[in-house]
Amino acid sequence: MISKNIIPNAITSGNLVSGILGVICAVYGTLEEALFFMILGAVFDFCDGLVARALKVNNPIGKELDSLADMVTFGVLPSLMVMYCMQEHGVPVWLCYSALFIAVMSAVRLAKFNVDTRQTTDFLGLPTPTNALLCASLAAYIGGNPGSFLADWAGSIAFLPGLSLILGLMLVSEIPMFGMKVAPGHKLLDTKRIVFLALAVIAIILALVLLHSWILAILLVFSIYVLENLILSLFPQKA
Repeated sequence: MISKNIIPNAITSGNLVSGILGVICAVYGTLEEALFFMILGAVFDFCDGLVARALKVNNPIGKELDSLADMVTFGVLPSLMVMYCMQEHGVPVWLCYSALFIAVMSAVRLAKFNVDTRQTTDFLGLPTPTNALLCASLAAYIGGNPGSFLADWAGSIAFLPGLSLILGLMLVSEIPMFGMKVAPGHKLLDTKRIVFLALAVIAIILALVLLHSWILAILLVFSIYVLENLILSLFPQKA
């Protein structure tokens, strides 16, 4: 009889394969396709946990496999996309390697998350998939819109290298960030989440209806998430 562990592990492997395909796309400079495979990997990453809980599977190997898959899809892939974007816009070669900081800090983040019992429903530090989708959508948008102000900024020696440094540090920071998981005793629709969802819907409508850009919609949603959490961290709620 086939073990139930195989099913969630197979889904996690789908995340890994998606990440590898995304890496291939990034190497060849097809950033929109790379973003698509990252999103596909995120879907697999979301579903493997749901299936594991539904089947009541608690598999230590699955947990390790999940982290390894995430490292490819949400660590290596966004680094390569940002690096390619820098190279295409004339950033000095030695500075382009600053994008690798994202991959290194993603690995540290994933390792910390596996042993940190405080991060069950909410997070401390920027979640790896959030950072990856933010970086990937930014790189893909710049690549597809050479006339945008973001494309102009991409040629700067400060913008993308600086952003790589900041986001990398945020990955391993202690900045509290709310999650969107539905769990026992977890209040999902509180004020901060309602504000985020409302702003995200507005951003999606504006990006899709006015600018016809699904990539920009993704970029705006994850930018809103990061900015809102940074603002909330400046005004911590009293216990």
